[in-house]
Amino acid sequence: MNTLKKFELMEKIVRELEDLQNSQQALIQKIGKIEVDNIELGDSRLEKDLPDIHQRLADNLDTIVGILEDFANKTQNFGNKNNVDALKEQEAFNNK
Repeated sequence: MNTLKKFELMEKIVRELEDLQNSQQALIQKIGKIEVDNIELGDSRLEKDLPDIHQRLADNLDTIVGILEDFANKTQNFGNKNNVDALKEQEAFNNK
């Protein structure tokens, strides 16, 4: 795999991790809303299980955020080290 293709794949993975982070945050918000609604309802199964689900989702989000930060930095460093901007310009020039 050439350098530019590798960088583009790394950027794609960063975008997918960002999407995963957003999805996880949305799930946490939904669980929180159900927990709030259940305060009024008082269903024992929901009271028992929702906090555990909420915690697992929060733990997953923390892991995703850590992976995203690390991989985004790795991607940026790879791009800087390999002068990807110049490679993109050269590719655009070659494709004219």
